[in-house]
Amino acid sequence: MVSKILFASAIIMLLAIMLSLYRFIKGPTAPDRLVAYDVMTVSSLALIALIAYLASRIIYLDVAIVYGLLSFLGVIIVSRYFERGL
Repeated sequence: MVSKILFASAIIMLLAIMLSLYRFIKGPTAPDRLVAYDVMTVSSLALIALIAYLASRIIYLDVAIVYGLLSFLGVIIVSRYFERGL
């Protein structure tokens, strides 16, 4: 039962990444692209955590944490730039 739930969650995360990639490429404005980028990073963080669980490797969680922090800082910096410049 757990494996079916994990498989379904992996499919949902990949679908979220694909849809946000479409919005990232097609997005009419830069803020739309920024939100799509943020959705992609959050979905990929969840995917990395799922891979860490399936591979029984806790080091992947450290990678996910660093990736999440860098993504958060990048989104904050770009949004501040859009708002009023650096």
